[in-house]
Amino acid sequence: MTILNKQLHIKMETGTVSPNEKINITTLPVSESYITGRPGIAFIICFLSTFFSGIISMLMSVYLPIVVKDLLGNVSEEKLNDVSAWINCVFIFGWMFGGIALGIICDKIGRSKSVILSTATFGFFALVTGISSSWLLVSICRFLSGFGIGGVLVTTTILVGELWPEKKKAVIQGIVSLAMPVGFFAAGAINNFTEDWRTAFWIGLAPVALALFAYFTLPESEKWKTDKQAVQKKESINKQLFAPVYRKNLLIGSVVFGAMLIGLWAIFSWAPTWVQSISTSYDVQQQRGMTMMILAGGGIIGSFFSGWIVNAIGLRKTMMMCFAACFIMAFVVFKLNTTVTVATFAEMALLVFFFGISQGALAVYIPALFPVSICASATGFCFNVGRLFTGTVVFFIGALVTLLGGYGNAVFTFSFIFVIGFIVTWLAKENRKAE
Repeated sequence: MTILNKQLHIKMETGTVSPNEKINITTLPVSESYITGRPGIAFIICFLSTFFSGIISMLMSVYLPIVVKDLLGNVSEEKLNDVSAWINCVFIFGWMFGGIALGIICDKIGRSKSVILSTATFGFFALVTGISSSWLLVSICRFLSGFGIGGVLVTTTILVGELWPEKKKAVIQGIVSLAMPVGFFAAGAINNFTEDWRTAFWIGLAPVALALFAYFTLPESEKWKTDKQAVQKKESINKQLFAPVYRKNLLIGSVVFGAMLIGLWAIFSWAPTWVQSISTSYDVQQQRGMTMMILAGGGIIGSFFSGWIVNAIGLRKTMMMCFAACFIMAFVVFKLNTTVTVATFAEMALLVFFFGISQGALAVYIPALFPVSICASATGFCFNVGRLFTGTVVFFIGALVTLLGGYGNAVFTFSFIFVIGFIVTWLAKENRKAE
């Protein structure tokens, strides 16, 4: 590639190419600039980092009963349940704090360094989890693993979004977003490969090695490097983030992402239990397993196609479609099924297909609300503020089952959160950045 073309390539990424220079852009080989070049390298590293974060996220859930019994020995069932709940809880909070903190760090030290730091963090503490001698140390490691994973989901989204051009961004973000549910599947495969939970957590070596590779190869965002305003401002990132000019978009982003997140966790957490409660099959364990496979598989397919759908109808219409479809399908699944049939699984697959579309679309929708100087901080805030309420929602569904007359009624009641997301997206109209 010539020096001229390299300069044009950078200007194309940052949006500063002039009309007079566009005639030269055609001389820039597509394969070199986007597939094997800087954006391509970033895509591969970010995809793999997200994939490994999916494995580490689900790995403890797969081995949790074995881990707790191994560490505690012969204790009461109540004690086992309490420790298991604690380990899961601290992971979610680590995820939340990591997403917010590493988003702020990303705006200060750069996109590529933050991806490397996040990846190394969750990989290293996955390794330490495997050699931990107490449930307290495991809890600390799970918090810090969650911290890194929360950071990965924010920093990879920002880096990929700033390196790839607008027309390709939605497709690439959709493909990266499906890496996490693929990681969920891989965690199940690891469980089939080894029964020893300590051996399983040696998978942490892979993201540590990836972080080391990324240190020498992962490109930095030119948009971040050339954003002089972010460097020159005297206010801290925190003060910029909550400045009056950004508050409206922070609220919109938090409600839109939070509504989908809360609805997703409510359904994913309780769908297998709901299936068991209405099943008439002698092999209800297999039906629960099939439910989890469909929930993950439908999300993967939806994420894969999300980019093309966004390019076809636009971000706002895509999100409105997802909220409306999720609410309608939640009604169909949880209110119209009195037993488990093939149609039940097909309806669940369609429901999570729209979930998957929303995940790819949100990876583009939220960052587009904010300028480069606070993009990672704001995205991290919007992605994670909803997690404060997620655990409470999942708990209340269990508490309201008797009052509302079954798991189906309880889950559907919380699906009205999709209506709130639809209304906010509709009122937000165009997805404009606050400058």
